[in-house]
Amino acid sequence: MSRPQRLTDRKRESILQAALREFLSQGFDGTSMDRIAASAEVSKRTVYNHFPSKDELFEAILRRLWECAMAEEAIPYQPRKPLREQLTEMLWQKMRLMQDRGFLDLARVALAEGIRRPERARELIARLDDGGPEEALTAWIRAAVADGKLKPLDLAFAEQQLHSLVKGFAFWPQLAMGEPALTQKRQAQVVEGAVEMFLRCYAKKP
Repeated sequence: MSRPQRLTDRKRESILQAALREFLSQGFDGTSMDRIAASAEVSKRTVYNHFPSKDELFEAILRRLWECAMAEEAIPYQPRKPLREQLTEMLWQKMRLMQDRGFLDLARVALAEGIRRPERARELIARLDDGGPEEALTAWIRAAVADGKLKPLDLAFAEQQLHSLVKGFAFWPQLAMGEPALTQKRQAQVVEGAVEMFLRCYAKKP
């Protein structure tokens, strides 16, 4: 009984990968279910059995992006562990995700459609994000403030600052301008610099 299920799963994954390739190269409107079926080497009926519409295929790709972003185990705040060590670990976790080629391909599809049709991307992302878990970095910053290790701050603003310190080097240039992935040395420089700037701004002096 398990063999048909494995075959079905493989076909669904092939369709998703084919759709991702087509959306990347042709855009949403330029991609047809016929092209996706041909690229996946399955029948058009098989594509529709898994995904009744192109919109649902696009939503499945956004869901994959969301799942990739949430796959890493959240790192909880640890009162007895130095802030620098904890924050460095969290930013390395994000760095690995943002430099992953598969994740970047998914993000490019979402970004391209979001630029062309903002209403579609907003609606789908809102549906995917509805009821989602609290963002780990937000929870960590909030806990560090409550523990008296960080100064009182604008939580959303401080979190955005920290994200920008990393994404400005390790995500947006690769996503929007096709720049190569950072070397390991450059990744370390970005992570260490972001941690240093954040703690200099917000950490309470002992």
